[in-house]
Amino acid sequence: MKILVIEDDREAADYLKNAFAEAGHTADIARDGDSGFSMAETGSYDVFVIDRMLPRRDGLSIIAELRASGNDTPALILSALGEVDDRVTGLRAGGDDYLTKPYAFSELLARIEVLRRRAGSKDVETVYHVGDLELDRLSHTVRRAGQEIILQPREFRLLEYMMRHAGQVVTRTMLLENVWDYHFDPQTNVIDVHISRLRGKIEKGFEKPLLHTVRGAGYMLKD
Repeated sequence: MKILVIEDDREAADYLKNAFAEAGHTADIARDGDSGFSMAETGSYDVFVIDRMLPRRDGLSIIAELRASGNDTPALILSALGEVDDRVTGLRAGGDDYLTKPYAFSELLARIEVLRRRAGSKDVETVYHVGDLELDRLSHTVRRAGQEIILQPREFRLLEYMMRHAGQVVTRTMLLENVWDYHFDPQTNVIDVHISRLRGKIEKGFEKPLLHTVRGAGYMLKD
């Protein structure tokens, strides 16, 4: 998932960004209401995690304005205000869920996964196939010819992106921006290393190669 976290507490925001990365997800951070609204309005995100009390523009007004403009991306509200009336106000403003601080990250993660499933159940593909290779986004599993393949979170994100673009050339820039969140080339061999590891895991012991290098262009996943 690609998640937008709008949180002005730097320590809390950095914690969420790192925790989401460890869980195999990408999180962008906005530290005030205005920048958060702008990123939510123009970016492509699966879920919003929005602190209620923010500088410049509060979380509820962000959600209300997004809903008024037709943006129906699921939004989870984080707040130290936990009374029933507070939660009702947040949900009526357009929030899809409400979690009070302090919270356990495991619960936060479970809640946004539920929101994503609900939002994606109608029109977002959750299982991808390329030949006998299968990736299930919801169960976070990969199988080839029925045999489970264990991937690290970054490897899973890399394979998911490749499978979403199966049959197409995927460039280094596309991978850097969508899998690593780099909007510049850090001049490292990080992509080559991960592609090599992923290729070994999904091809070793199987008859047919699936992950191909397109010389001078990038990579392609195809049967």
